[in-house]
Amino acid sequence: MKRWSYSVLWMCLIAMVLAGVGCKPGPSAGGDKPRIALVMKSLANEFFKTMEDGARAHHAAHPDLYALSAQGIKNEQDVGKQIELMEMMIAKGVDAIVIAPADSKALIPVCRKAMKAGIIVVNIDNKFDAEVLASEEVKIPFVGPDNRKGARMAGEYLAARLQPGDKVAIIEGIPGAFNGIQRKLGFEDAAKTAQLVIAGSQSGRWEMDRAEQVAAAILTEHPDLKAFMCANDSMALGAVSALGTAGKTDTVLVIGFDNISAVQQLLKAGKILCTVDQHGDQLAVFGIEYALEMLEGGAPVDKETPVDLITAETLGP
Repeated sequence: MKRWSYSVLWMCLIAMVLAGVGCKPGPSAGGDKPRIALVMKSLANEFFKTMEDGARAHHAAHPDLYALSAQGIKNEQDVGKQIELMEMMIAKGVDAIVIAPADSKALIPVCRKAMKAGIIVVNIDNKFDAEVLASEEVKIPFVGPDNRKGARMAGEYLAARLQPGDKVAIIEGIPGAFNGIQRKLGFEDAAKTAQLVIAGSQSGRWEMDRAEQVAAAILTEHPDLKAFMCANDSMALGAVSALGTAGKTDTVLVIGFDNISAVQQLLKAGKILCTVDQHGDQLAVFGIEYALEMLEGGAPVDKETPVDLITAETLGP
């Protein structure tokens, strides 16, 4: 009888252990705070450093609400490293991941893996590709701005200072990045409405140095160019530098997107006409707050965040 009792007890213990395998405890298990990971693109880009600072400030103001881990890659194109960061967060068993993907398609499979592990995933900044999401049979909510609308606002502000038939050029982001594609479309919308001629459209890969080279080449090919429409502020800085070298700072207009601090002084000096504020300091916060809602049972639906046109006048003295 004693041997039989020990056997039954042992089998019950094994069953209890097996029942727990693969079950990820909820964020409230054991009284623990939910663990949220913020996975960003390049922290060398001021925009994403601002995003990180905003997230950390929010966490500092709400330390009892959640635990935060913030990670970023060294450059905009290091998709492999961002996938590694995602794998790391999956292994750590975080409760939610808020990701600004370096690529609109390549990060979807690892996000799907995270979701299968019971982790909430929220997409910010650069929207995932709808066709790839459908093919992977996964729904990931996007919390972020309407990039096309923001770029169109900047393009319209520029167009009001030009004449029909004037030549402009677009300096694009990384090919395939959803936000870059949408910003290019917004610039094209404004140019078409104002009957501007798009003389060239090339990728500056989100980087200042690359954009400077692209801008210099376009200026050589089109010496009568009237403006550069840049898909982010880092590339706008590159265009300004190329104009300085060519001696055309006062004759060619530049617009950007992101409202980083380095651009604000150039706005006041008249070297950049306008930019678009997508509130980078709050973008991760919007994603974190939405992840917390989903952890409480909220439905995964997209949520649009604000964009605002920034000019020297809106900045004030």
